[in-house]
Amino acid sequence: MNNVLFAFALTLFAGLSTGIGSALAFFTKKTNKEFLSGALGFSAGVMIYVSLVEIFVKSKDSLQQALGDFNGYLVTTVAFFGGMALIALIDRLVPSFTNPHEPKDIEDINAVDADEKQQLLRMGMFSALAIAIHNFPEGLATFASALKDPTLGVSIAIAIAIHNIPEGIAVSVPLYYATGSRKKAFYLSLLSGLSEPLGALLGYTLLYRFFNDIVFGILFAAVAGIMVFIALDELLPTAEKYGKHHIAIYGLVSGMAVMALSLVLFS
Repeated sequence: MNNVLFAFALTLFAGLSTGIGSALAFFTKKTNKEFLSGALGFSAGVMIYVSLVEIFVKSKDSLQQALGDFNGYLVTTVAFFGGMALIALIDRLVPSFTNPHEPKDIEDINAVDADEKQQLLRMGMFSALAIAIHNFPEGLATFASALKDPTLGVSIAIAIAIHNIPEGIAVSVPLYYATGSRKKAFYLSLLSGLSEPLGALLGYTLLYRFFNDIVFGILFAAVAGIMVFIALDELLPTAEKYGKHHIAIYGLVSGMAVMALSLVLFS
């Protein structure tokens, strides 16, 4: 039960970090693009390294123990790409014009008229919905990782928290300029991140009673696929748009190095 509560707390932290993005939007005069670019690259590095080096391997070991060497490896591979297919499908269902990972510059939005306010309100609400949909499988990923290995769960939660910061900006900036209320924009941004712990709660409710080596292996492989896809499809392209190419790559390599060091130290 202590592990479950800890895993849920990490997922809640990761989800509510959208509020950090909102706070940055309201209390800074200019977007620090270099910092966001490096941070997103770092988050992508953590996700890619831990997914391919740690999560995929643990999933394969679990499934091979239950199903044999060949079948275990085969199921791990299918589940990995199944996770990618799931998050890709979610991406396709979200309209591209409400993509929450498109860079939003705080300083680029000035006074707007009534028609533009309505458009911004619609954009902000759709961005909140898009983020809620995206965050659902991320919550399950954080929760499942922390449940199996708390140290691994902390690393993944931090990586997802970093990647949720620009999502908070994506929701709060248009909502603030549409409504004129910082409080309303902040709360709606915060609420959009609550789908992450909701994903964890639903996953726990549906899967925990059936949790065995096979279920764990399939879920973990799918989580690895989800995280690699998020890193390649969302984090790295957004890091490139926010800053210079090399800043994003330095962040990526730094994230991999930090994750590698933590796995060595806590192995």
